[in-house]
Amino acid sequence: MARCEVCGNDYDKAFNVTQLGRTMTFDSFECAIQAMAPRCAHCDCRIIGHGIEAQGRMYCCAHCAKHSGATGVSDRAA
Repeated sequence: MARCEVCGNDYDKAFNVTQLGRTMTFDSFECAIQAMAPRCAHCDCRIIGHGIEAQGRMYCCAHCAKHSGATGVSDRAA
């Protein structure tokens, strides 16, 4: 069994995720998200979906990006 790097649970169905050369072991997607998902630069929530990158910062949505001064961002395709 492998041990989850977030919660410490030993689990026979643990899995590895590699991101930018860093590999970590998890027992659930919840733990993987807590360890590896970026945070919104405005509201600090975990970015689970695509998010928006503006001015070198990551945001969960266009609303947060706009509140931080980004322009030309939209949550919907025109």
